[in-house]
Amino acid sequence: MPEAIAARSSRITARPALVAPLFAAFLAVSTLTRLGLLVFNADTSLYEPLRMVPALLLGLGYDMAVALWWGLPLVLLGWLWPRTRGHGALRWAALALTALLLGGAVFISVAEFVFWNEFASRFNFIAVDYLIYTREVVGNIRESYALGPLFGGIGVATLGLALAVARPLRRAAVAPAPRPAARTLAAALYVGAAAAATATIGSGWKERLEQPQLVQLAGNGVWEFFHALRFNQIDFQRFYATLPPEQAAAALQRHFAASPHYRMMPSADMPIRREVLASGPRRDLNVVLVSIESLGAEFVESLGGAKGLTPNLERLGREGLFFSQMYATGTRTVRGLEALTLSVPPTPGHAIPMRPDNGGLFTLGGVLNSLGWEPLYLYGGYSYFDNMATFFGGNGYTVIDRTAIDKADIHHENIWGVADEDLFDLALREIDARAVGGRKVFAHVMTTSNHRPFTYPEGRIDIPSGSGRAGAVKYTDHAIGQFVEKARSHPWFSNTLFVFVADHTSIARGRSDLPMERFHIPMVVWAPGPVAPAQVDALASQIDVAPTLLGLLNLNYVSEFFGRDVLHDTDVPPTLFMANYQTVGFVGGGEQVELRPRRATRVTPLDGGEHDPRLEQAALEEGIAFYQAAAERFSSRRKGSPTPAQPGGHF
Repeated sequence: MPEAIAARSSRITARPALVAPLFAAFLAVSTLTRLGLLVFNADTSLYEPLRMVPALLLGLGYDMAVALWWGLPLVLLGWLWPRTRGHGALRWAALALTALLLGGAVFISVAEFVFWNEFASRFNFIAVDYLIYTREVVGNIRESYALGPLFGGIGVATLGLALAVARPLRRAAVAPAPRPAARTLAAALYVGAAAAATATIGSGWKERLEQPQLVQLAGNGVWEFFHALRFNQIDFQRFYATLPPEQAAAALQRHFAASPHYRMMPSADMPIRREVLASGPRRDLNVVLVSIESLGAEFVESLGGAKGLTPNLERLGREGLFFSQMYATGTRTVRGLEALTLSVPPTPGHAIPMRPDNGGLFTLGGVLNSLGWEPLYLYGGYSYFDNMATFFGGNGYTVIDRTAIDKADIHHENIWGVADEDLFDLALREIDARAVGGRKVFAHVMTTSNHRPFTYPEGRIDIPSGSGRAGAVKYTDHAIGQFVEKARSHPWFSNTLFVFVADHTSIARGRSDLPMERFHIPMVVWAPGPVAPAQVDALASQIDVAPTLLGLLNLNYVSEFFGRDVLHDTDVPPTLFMANYQTVGFVGGGEQVELRPRRATRVTPLDGGEHDPRLEQAALEEGIAFYQAAAERFSSRRKGSPTPAQPGGHF
């Protein structure tokens, strides 16, 4: 009797047992990936057992949930395979399918290392976005990595794993097949177990580890990808700490009301709308704003970075206004463009340029356009990337990209765009065409050369093309020096304000979600004659750039910007804003505030000193007020709430 029961049980589970070898192999690959990323991360503090073991155990839970779904094709094969078909054929079909699934697991493991190298993270919403821009992403990988050895290694690893599972797979395939009803029941139970595991294991589990890199290591790339796919947009009012609307509005108005250059004009939808009163006569200067790809402070010697990579930018800094304490709002180009164009805190989820319904906003270009400037956006790549064409075009800019450059005039190009020198030549040409007619120009120029694969024209600098980021930084600096020297010979040069600022840094990895030092970037305002040389040491955010430039031009306008004029608004307390997808940060009053989903908050003194509850509470309320107002401003606009028309559009 026991033998009969065992035989019946064996027949019922024989086909589902096809998935067992794959399940074990998937867990092995996932665990090795996690351990490999731990070593690759190179933070020895994470090796402490009390830190590492919980992350590994939690990671195993995520891996098991994904492994159940990963094995579903084999379960379906066993369910659909008729009892009358040969076991040998099932064995080979199962082995082929298992090898395919193992190859996918190994490929994803390798992809995770590539992604981690760029973003210090498991797959997230950036990976989801990259599905849209497969041309740039695939091209970047092809130009940055030796794909032959890479795919060869994936093939060898897949073959080794397939050989390892071949024998247990054969045993499962040749076992007596259960009846259709039993197969259906077993398959249904399997799917139910996978669904239950997914519903039970929450992404919030790993957040309890607190240390950001441990949180990332505990995750599973496939799990994180589908989580980002599902939750790519985050409702601030629903998931983050908020204040009563009246309290948030009052906090923001107190922040700005002290400046003698403002006449507050608050409204229910925009509590910080204000008239900006110029401090001197209007200056009708052209403005050329160059946002530089991935130029963090770590590459600028005068900011404590590497020596000798940015001599031209250093020289321009000595000859103009050098902002020594400028900080980026995010870790991607689209965040930099958002901050520089909209002067808005980086609300959670997608940056505003990537969201739907992002036209007609209150922008720097819109303000200048309303006062007589023609706004241009010039990009070295294809402007469909990161929704640039739609965003800038929908906000009154003329968008010009690499398609406007004749092939004969391109000295070098890679998947991301033309060489920076070719982009700058395009900018000179477009400004010339408008200056002839006497038009004032605001040209926002976005470079691409300082991006993997770090290639540029040979012979320009003493570092070979494609050898790494240091060479790309030095080449971009070379192109900037060449650009300003060429501009000197143009009739509009003496009447032009040049601004050079990074879009973000090259890496945001650190021991906290928002390591402030990793957001430090350079900014230079250069205009021989109109702008006297000086070093500006005031704490400044990218969202301060737009009001500061308008202040340099001494323009009167009605502002909806969340930033301040660093040079004139000395009575407005300095603030910084930083974001890393779900975590958003605020720095003010000597405190750093982090806001996270599930209404989690954390306040840390910048100087590492004793906690002062009063200062912490004040900083927390002010940080919440800024993000709440910015998030509500955009969400209410999408719902169709009326907003008064303002020069430059409305946010």
